[in-house]
Amino acid sequence: MASLNPESPPASSSTTAGSLESLVGRLSTRKRPVIRLLLLSTAFACTVVIAVAIWFIYSSRQTQIRETEVATTNVARMVGIQVELAMKAAGLVLADITERAENDRTDAKSLARLNGHLAALARATPELHGLFVYGADGAWLASSLSEPVGGNNADREYFRYHRAHAGREVHVGAPMRSRSTGVWIIPVSRRIQHADGSFAGVALVTLRINFFERVYDELNIGRTGIVLLMQSNGTVVYRRPFDEKLIGQDLSKGNIFAELRKANAGSAFLVAKVDGIERLYSYRRLDTAPFLVAVGQTRQELLSNWARTSIVIGSAAFLICVIFGWFATRLIRQIVIRDQLDQKLRIFSERLQEHNIDLHALAHTDKLTQLPNRRRFDEQLLLELKRADRANLPISLILMDLDYFKQFNDHYGHQAGDRCLQSVAKVLSDQVTRAGDLAARIGGEEFAVILPNTDRDGALAVAERIRVALQALAIPHQMAASRVVTSSLGVATAVRQQPGKPSVDELIAVADAQLYRAKHGGRNQVSGGVLVST
Repeated sequence: MASLNPESPPASSSTTAGSLESLVGRLSTRKRPVIRLLLLSTAFACTVVIAVAIWFIYSSRQTQIRETEVATTNVARMVGIQVELAMKAAGLVLADITERAENDRTDAKSLARLNGHLAALARATPELHGLFVYGADGAWLASSLSEPVGGNNADREYFRYHRAHAGREVHVGAPMRSRSTGVWIIPVSRRIQHADGSFAGVALVTLRINFFERVYDELNIGRTGIVLLMQSNGTVVYRRPFDEKLIGQDLSKGNIFAELRKANAGSAFLVAKVDGIERLYSYRRLDTAPFLVAVGQTRQELLSNWARTSIVIGSAAFLICVIFGWFATRLIRQIVIRDQLDQKLRIFSERLQEHNIDLHALAHTDKLTQLPNRRRFDEQLLLELKRADRANLPISLILMDLDYFKQFNDHYGHQAGDRCLQSVAKVLSDQVTRAGDLAARIGGEEFAVILPNTDRDGALAVAERIRVALQALAIPHQMAASRVVTSSLGVATAVRQQPGKPSVDELIAVADAQLYRAKHGGRNQVSGGVLVST
């Protein structure tokens, strides 16, 4: 009966226990390489996620800088064009004044007629402050002023210059206060001489500095952006935000002037001499006028949106890594359940793919209006240009800018401004319905529409529909002449006559020029142009 003794275990018990330990040992031996592989895989996945996040953050930063550089370059180009037009107008007026002063008589009747002519020219040219003719002794002979002002200007720099130089070129002097009105002006003058070439006096045209202020205040360059207009020797003519103390200040030893010595145009991060703030500057030296233009936006402002997006992406990457670690821990504990492991990995892969899709959509959609953003616009425009080139089809681009939107925001508040932008987006969505067309928000109050396989007439029709539809909303705008929110639209159409495609920058430049023309033509209108590739 020994076999029934409870203190004597059955012989098969030790055999079963040994078999179980052996099985567990073999399973443990097999799990160790899998666990190491899982740990390495998890570490690698986290590294990849972090690397991708870092790459995306870096690339989006560079994209933001490039987009800001393009925007400030366009603004600098527009400012330069405006200055050159003002100088051209001044030069034409000076040529007319000089010709009359040299050939007309100087009796009282002739001078009265000259005064009337100068007054008419001043009324026809709003950027001009005054027109004057001085005799060889510096005495006032004629002016555009309604009331004659006595005095002598022989002590002025421009008068001394022309008395000492026999050349007939136009001379641009340093900014000064007008003796007749007390406002800040830029003197633009030309020598008057007798038939024998001797000095007979000076013809003077003065440009209002506050004229530039009115024009530049409409530019959208951000809260901390600046516009700087200097003469070729570094003398400040105007700086936005306006500070009267800066007029006439010498910035020839500043960083912007140093960059302009290297190249006539460019962009760079520079620290301003005036306020010590670092900005991304786009600068250029004008071709037909002795002026330098610089447009800058602070690093902090231009990268503010990028910083917020980077925080979101960084947090998402960290969360993904945490999820990786949690999954790895769970899988190590249940490594023997291979089917569960595969299922977990598939679920995680699907979630990661959905997350990447969400990030892609977020990166290409404007949050406020739900329209495609500037990045999507740039990609689509390049793609459509290539497609139009391959198929030899026209392509049109519409640039749209809300009229006096800054004043709208200032008067009604930014919440009303946001609702206005959403209404504009609704108009664009309703009017741009053809498959392949794209309406996007590319700036604060700036929108664009890409119209593949569309000629100039078709694009102008679409732009006019958009303009009329927006005006029909009758959104109140007391700061505008029409008392409602309106828009100006510039249309550019690219057509090809010979092999070769126009560039994105060329098409945008034409549309931007047409937008500029529409705005300066009175706003609330459409202007169109054609870019021919040869």
